[in-house]
Amino acid sequence: MTAKHTLPADIERTSMQIIEEELKQRRVVVAPENAAVVRRVIHTTADFDYARNLRFTPDAVEKGIQALQNGAAIVTDTNMALAGISKPSLAALGTSAQCFMADAAVAEAAKRAGTTRAVAAMRHAAEVCPEAIFAIGNAPTALLEICDLMQQHLLRPALVIAVPVGFVNVEESKERLFGACTEQNIPCIAAMGRKGGSTVAAAICNALLYTATGRLDPSGRGWQG
Repeated sequence: MTAKHTLPADIERTSMQIIEEELKQRRVVVAPENAAVVRRVIHTTADFDYARNLRFTPDAVEKGIQALQNGAAIVTDTNMALAGISKPSLAALGTSAQCFMADAAVAEAAKRAGTTRAVAAMRHAAEVCPEAIFAIGNAPTALLEICDLMQQHLLRPALVIAVPVGFVNVEESKERLFGACTEQNIPCIAAMGRKGGSTVAAAICNALLYTATGRLDPSGRGWQG
C-alpha cells in the first residue's frame, strides 16, 4: 500500500473533498451556513448520517461564531470533549474552554443534592458563566438541567450544542432542549436521535472556532502542505 498523503493538512483537505463528493452522490444538500459544522462532524466520525440528523435553529452557526469572536467561553460536560477543542483557536480569540465535572465543589454539591455531577456542573456553570457556549456530548441529564435553568431565567447560553450519545433519555433530552431553545430564541445545534458523543461536541466547537479565526483551511493552523 502506498499512502496517498502523509502531511496532516493534505490529508484533511483531501478528506473534506471526499466528504463533499459523497454528499453530492447521496444527493444530500447541506445549507451553506451549516456546511462547515456538518463536514467537520462527518470528518470526525466518518458517519454521513450526521448530514441529516444535525438540526440547527435559525442562524445558530453564525451566532455561535459571533459569540466566540466576542469572547464567549465554552463549557463542556466531559474532559474528553475539552481535550479535543482547539486551544490555539481559543487563544487566538482570547477565550477558554472549561469542564467542571471533576471539580471537588461540584462533586460535593452533587452528593448533597442527590443528583448527578453533570447536573451540579451545569448549575455551577450557570453561576459563573451563564452566557457561555454549552457543548454537551455525554450527559442527557446536563441537557435537562440546562432546560430547567433556562426556564427559570438562570441561564441564557450563547449557544447550546446538544449531542449526547446513548440509549436512556438521550433522544428525549435533545427534543426537549431543542424545543426550549426554539421557544426562547436561544441558538442550538443538536444531533437528533441516539448518535453523538464528546468527539462530536468537540468537532462542532472546532468548526465554529476555525471559522471564527479564519482557519478552516488547515494551513491556517500552522500545518505545512
